[in-house]
Amino acid sequence: MLLTETAIKAARGATALAAVCLVGCQSTPPAPPTSPEAVGEFRKGSGYLNGYLDRKALPDSLALLPKPPGAGSAQAAADLDTHRGTRALRDTPRWHLAAQDANLKFPAAAETFSCALDMPVSESATPHLNMLLRRTLLDAGLATYRAKDTYNRPRPFVALGEGTCSPAEEKLLTTDGSYPSGHAALGWAWALVLSEIAPDRVDALLARGMAFGHSRVVCGVHWASDVTAGQTMGAATVARLHADATFRAQAALAKAEIDAARAAGKHAARDCAAESAVLGAR
Repeated sequence: MLLTETAIKAARGATALAAVCLVGCQSTPPAPPTSPEAVGEFRKGSGYLNGYLDRKALPDSLALLPKPPGAGSAQAAADLDTHRGTRALRDTPRWHLAAQDANLKFPAAAETFSCALDMPVSESATPHLNMLLRRTLLDAGLATYRAKDTYNRPRPFVALGEGTCSPAEEKLLTTDGSYPSGHAALGWAWALVLSEIAPDRVDALLARGMAFGHSRVVCGVHWASDVTAGQTMGAATVARLHADATFRAQAALAKAEIDAARAAGKHAARDCAAESAVLGAR
């Protein structure tokens, strides 16, 4: 059937209008929230915000990890040797940094990677980066709990009757399984995510992520194999987060904040030379 000239013009007009709407009529998706009130707490009064992932979507630590080292095994002996080797660090600057790394509450925790990034990190200065850290903390930490609850491995300070670098938390940690380390999981997740959005600082960021996990051994609250297993879960969580649109959008906005800080010549506010000296001496 032949189209009349009028029909052809009408069809062309409709096509042009549709093309304009494809560009101009679509609404821009809202940016991910940066307000703690908008995101909500995982548990009221805890200070920990909801993650990006539903708990059912988290990687399964019980399926992914081997069983913790058994009593009398070579790995258990290696864990004990590593633990004993770090006892000489008690009350040294490295011990105090481990105590600092134990604190996951914001705003203090926001500055953990500021030296590795070489820029300030805070809710006011970098709201999307701050929220990226707060929400991935919960995702990576919760990903460890199926194995934690199943194996309920005693922590070094419990098994050996020793103190730790964070005595205020010892009562709680006594009943919380040691394997895998939740701190190591979230610290490694932070290192991986930050390395993606600040690739110019990748070596410093990954080194700080490794040191963050080692702080748990220094503190006396985890065995070395707990830390390794925790880092596996941190990496698994980041892999899963890449499928989440909100995470990807927030990471892109966090990258823009990092780029803006670089362009403005901003640097970390804390004593990074001192931190570098402590980590270099371990």
